[in-house]
Amino acid sequence: MRAEYVNPFYQATLQVFKLMLDLDVVRTDNPQQTEPTVEVLISITGDLRGSVLYQFPQSMTLEMVRIMSGLEIDSPDSFVTSALAEVANIISGNAVSGLLQHNYNCDISTPEVFVDNSADLKTRGQVLSLPLATPIGNPTIKIALEETPS
Repeated sequence: MRAEYVNPFYQATLQVFKLMLDLDVVRTDNPQQTEPTVEVLISITGDLRGSVLYQFPQSMTLEMVRIMSGLEIDSPDSFVTSALAEVANIISGNAVSGLLQHNYNCDISTPEVFVDNSADLKTRGQVLSLPLATPIGNPTIKIALEETPS
């Protein structure tokens, strides 16, 4: 997969996590997903087509919401999933702006949130897994994009 497809999502994640959560994000080679995840699926259309799947450990989602709202929540309820969808939506929107700098005009879909690890990343092509590490947990972004045929 081309770097100009992936880098905007990585850079947008770094920026959004720093601005919204005051957290640093680094790439890791050792994704340690030992707990259930909450996943957000966003489809991409336009010059590129495909999907981006954000996978967050459940405990990380609860901590993200605590940081953003000050509320202590025990499980990923509708408030948590709504907040997580908005974070993924902001990251994806910023990434699409980054893609435009590479002359890829794209749109994003409304986020779909899955609490039971049931998201299906539908693609005809390659899926790039981008494991990340933060002080509150290790999310993964799975990117499946390809150029739309002319």
